[in-house]
Amino acid sequence: MKKYNFPFLYFSFFILLTGCSDDDKGTSNIANFEGEIDWIKTYGGSDEESARSVIETTDGGFAIFGFTKSSDNDISDKQTTVNDYWLLKIDNQGNVLWNKTIGGSDDDQGQEVIQTNDGGFLLTGYSKSNDGDASNNEGFHDNWFVKLSASGEIEWEKSYGFSGHDHSYAIIQTIDGGYFSAGFLDVTGSNGEGGLTKHGEGEFWGQKLNSSGELEWRNFFGGTSNDRAYDVLQSDDGGFILFGATESNDFDITNTNGSYDFWVIKVDDKGTLVWEKTYGGSGIDIAYAAVRGNDNTYIVAGQTISEDGDVTSSNGNSDFWVIKIDDFGNLIWQKSFGGSDFEVARSIDNTLDGGFVITGTSKSNNGDLNSNLGDNDFWVIKINNSGNIVWQKNLGGSGFDFAYDVIETLTGGILVVGETNSPDLENSANKGLMDILAIKIK
Repeated sequence: MKKYNFPFLYFSFFILLTGCSDDDKGTSNIANFEGEIDWIKTYGGSDEESARSVIETTDGGFAIFGFTKSSDNDISDKQTTVNDYWLLKIDNQGNVLWNKTIGGSDDDQGQEVIQTNDGGFLLTGYSKSNDGDASNNEGFHDNWFVKLSASGEIEWEKSYGFSGHDHSYAIIQTIDGGYFSAGFLDVTGSNGEGGLTKHGEGEFWGQKLNSSGELEWRNFFGGTSNDRAYDVLQSDDGGFILFGATESNDFDITNTNGSYDFWVIKVDDKGTLVWEKTYGGSGIDIAYAAVRGNDNTYIVAGQTISEDGDVTSSNGNSDFWVIKIDDFGNLIWQKSFGGSDFEVARSIDNTLDGGFVITGTSKSNNGDLNSNLGDNDFWVIKINNSGNIVWQKNLGGSGFDFAYDVIETLTGGILVVGETNSPDLENSANKGLMDILAIKIK
């Protein structure tokens, strides 16, 4: 789900490489892809950590972002055992160059990092703090944006929200040098402030900021039930496409398929709704991430438990579900991936050959998988532009391993990050209740 500011870029692991035609390969470097583990690293302390975002940085290294509750081991700049934003700057071998916790005395959970045009970083997530690094809080969780220099120093921070749960899950830098955030507005907690007319429980929440983090405009979209946006992209015309899920069937939602549907909306550069579309079946379908295709399309990844409607095949309990839509929201193709147990896709990234790499979690050992390493595994699949699997692999240990983000590097490798409590990862000790896990594939 990464949005770049520069061009697109033996322990018991089982690697499966499936063949692909020359047409599928195109100009790909897949023929040189070894599919082997380059390195595995865990980061954290004696409590709980999670990585929700990773980017490749302009110096050839990486930045990993999430949150930590620990105050020991790899975390040396905090004393309280509450969640703080946690940013790690690492080199291309996974060695930590520097790391920084950011937060206050309450719950602060980082969701996404981008590298900004000036070489610094912008962090987004949600915060309950009104002290420490957080200058204010409007009530419960607020959207919290923190701008850092290239060396990790705070340049500014801004908190926006109302008295309820307000979550920012995604951030992009816009073509005018500002920023746009997508997430969740607890409209029941807004009490009509800011002209917010109550629809229902929660809404897609879009906020446009200028380059200094000042709010330029905000708008919300949804119906009487629960609606959440998890990702956002900017369109060629300067508008924004928000991706997530809806449980509603009224107000802004004109057509539904079942319990929860993928919901995609297009707004213009002032926040006016242009179009909206739902995708799915009679079960739960949730979109978590999206990227631009090379033909003015959008590829959206998430999960489905449906086996009807737009979902033409089902492998089991819950599958990766990937759809391709055009700039007007028309469905081009859809694919389900998984086995007979539980899979959910959380991230997608463009690959150098015009395809896509997708990651999430899997518990299956059949269907599109042929092994399970224990409980939930990281699952990474590579698909071509037609949605066909080129290769797949599951990674992890005997415990709980849940992947939240993946990127293809500029040299054609794969870096996937998430969280783990597995005690038997090769050359990587478990440090506490839950650690950040990063796996580089060459």
